[in-house]
Amino acid sequence: MEKTKVVIIGSGPAGYTAALYAARANLEPVMFEGFFSGPAGGQLMTTTDVENYPGFPEGVTGPELMELFCKQAQRFGTVMHREDVESVDLSKRPFIVNGKNRSYEAESLIIATGATAKKLDIPGTREGEFWQKGVTACAVCDGAMPIFRNKPLFVIGGGDSACEEGLFLTKYGSHVYVVHRRDELRASKIMGDRLINHPSTTVIWDHVIEKVEGSKVVEKVTLKNVKTGEEAVHEAGGVFFAIGHTPNTAFLDNQIGLHDNGYIKIVPGTSITNMEGVFAAGDCHDHVYRQAVTAAGSGCMAALEAERWLSAQETSHEPESVHS
Repeated sequence: MEKTKVVIIGSGPAGYTAALYAARANLEPVMFEGFFSGPAGGQLMTTTDVENYPGFPEGVTGPELMELFCKQAQRFGTVMHREDVESVDLSKRPFIVNGKNRSYEAESLIIATGATAKKLDIPGTREGEFWQKGVTACAVCDGAMPIFRNKPLFVIGGGDSACEEGLFLTKYGSHVYVVHRRDELRASKIMGDRLINHPSTTVIWDHVIEKVEGSKVVEKVTLKNVKTGEEAVHEAGGVFFAIGHTPNTAFLDNQIGLHDNGYIKIVPGTSITNMEGVFAAGDCHDHVYRQAVTAAGSGCMAALEAERWLSAQETSHEPESVHS
């Protein structure tokens, strides 16, 4: 079994940035980019135009941005494996990281596996249909795109996320409709009141979206009343899933501290987990911001903290000097 100072699990902005900093610190990092669990590069690989990442005034596609991140991390010697990690053993150090095809002993571990946006299987919203052609799962990431401007927009959900995204989209859409299958929101009262009382939003109670249609982009949605079964077609310029995310942390098998929602617990303001030598970066712990730029920043933090922790370990194991 090969040995290394640091293994980075996951790619995307957090993982690639952690790899860049770790490699420049001569830690010779090994990265498992992922494969079946999600594309190497993370959620941005399914994003078309990224207009809010600093340094790209004309915008850049998600895959292009991640390719640049990857090349920069490789330039400084990161060893990359395009495969999933199936399990880890954190019961003792060095940690054991078991990939699909290979295993490593790692003195430290950076987890950057991200989170997966929850989607409903609705005709017209799938890959190869209108996903990223008017259907998305991140209003903050995509809402300002030209295709959504001055169009009626539909948000699916009833929690705080749906309220926040609905209110955010009022900056761009002609009107925002939040479609909720129940007759009351699950959101906090303050968020629900803001949404309901906003002049540019309407909550469509007791309804679900049955179908999304259009030519090249989203043009209309079919809504169904869950109580009466009645259906109606509405003009639409976009559909936004706002039903939450699932952090990609199941492979950890509860060996480190997790919140009830599955996100990794960290010491606030750091990337430090409750397991010494294990650090977390990006959306696997961040369920608030979930942006490429914040993920990249936390990847930098994780690598710097891993480097300092490894240095401290080496210092503590140095033999004491012998005085004559």
